[in-house]
Amino acid sequence: MSTASESSAPDTVRSTPRSPGHIRLTSHSAGFGAPQISWGAATAAERGPVIATTTDRAHRNVIGTHSGSYSVYRALAVAAGALSRDHRADLTNTSPTDVIGPHRQWADPNAIVSLDPWGATVAESFPELLASGYDIRPTIAVTKAHVILPEIAEAISRGRLTPDGEFLLSTGAALVTKAAVEPVWWLPGVAARFGCSETDLRRTLFEETGGMYPELVTRSDLEVFLPPIGGQTIYIFGDPQDLSNPAVELTARVHDECNGSDVFGSDICTCRPYLTHAIEECIQGAQRGGVGLVAYSRKEGRALGEVTKFLVYNARKRQVGGDTADQYFARTECVAGVQDMRFQELMPDVLHWLGITRIHRLVSMSNMKYDAITGSGIEVGERVDIPDELVPEDARVEIDAKMAAGYFTSGAVPTTDDLRQVKGRGLSG
Repeated sequence: MSTASESSAPDTVRSTPRSPGHIRLTSHSAGFGAPQISWGAATAAERGPVIATTTDRAHRNVIGTHSGSYSVYRALAVAAGALSRDHRADLTNTSPTDVIGPHRQWADPNAIVSLDPWGATVAESFPELLASGYDIRPTIAVTKAHVILPEIAEAISRGRLTPDGEFLLSTGAALVTKAAVEPVWWLPGVAARFGCSETDLRRTLFEETGGMYPELVTRSDLEVFLPPIGGQTIYIFGDPQDLSNPAVELTARVHDECNGSDVFGSDICTCRPYLTHAIEECIQGAQRGGVGLVAYSRKEGRALGEVTKFLVYNARKRQVGGDTADQYFARTECVAGVQDMRFQELMPDVLHWLGITRIHRLVSMSNMKYDAITGSGIEVGERVDIPDELVPEDARVEIDAKMAAGYFTSGAVPTTDDLRQVKGRGLSG
């Protein structure tokens, strides 16, 4: 059913933003009528809804708002008059295409701390609250899609993949179930994961975001925070129900965003080749009777961002002696102050949301990811590294440096002398 905004031209119809008489910096007492959240409860009703919308501030029971980093764009739309701040989402026909859970991990407050396990089923879980006027919105959406990549078409042409009409079509399209997941942090659990106190976590989050969320330090009763960061997307090849069955072979890759390589094919790193290789492995796994999974997280440039990443590229290629593998991590640390800010402690949560207890084939060389997954109680069988022939020439600096630093490899580990010999292109090359 179309809405007024869908049937009207956006440049001719503008809603008038409501101008409050004063600005509320924070609220020191719980909102009247705000449902309680009992993180780790066994059912959605016992756990309570996550209400981060601003349509009725008295109902809010978390810090922050929905949509992660996109919440700022929502604010721009309201300020510009293109969106009414009182708009409520019509959730008709938006329910998940596939049922995920509930799994036993959903009731374990230590297993999931960075997403709402009930976030895909708010319409089904809280019908009475929705009917009585509470503005509860999903933080997870599950749908179906066709994934079309030239590398998969090439794998078909070379005979590595065979279309079957169920998981892979003759057009090269892979059939998937995919889910988008927004971050929802239970602050006591997040603090425990990082080995710090909740007080220190709250204060640091408040200070390092320039005081963006005063409730972090004034509302200790609010334990849930929706941070303004990117979320993640998961792609499932095969039956999602099989993910939680340890007897069904699971091929999985946990991949961190790299826009330059993943989207535009930049050859300075192995990100896209490794991602497409994992997708090929997932398709083959599904065709063998198993299931495949790619979990894609928005952590651009090791969670340092593209600006920092590009600065590091320049520093690497302009340093004395050129871009060499033995200085790969040093240049990042010089610019960013740290080699990597991804800190994979929160990464396994989405795997627990899916009910995963065993990954038979992990398509990853990262020990940080492996240690986080196994440390969370998920068993890992075989590890699959990237085939040498898929490594771009300019990316040898990256991959050799990582192998020497302890990344998993089924081949020889480069020596210090080897690293000195591996050199990438210059900036003009």
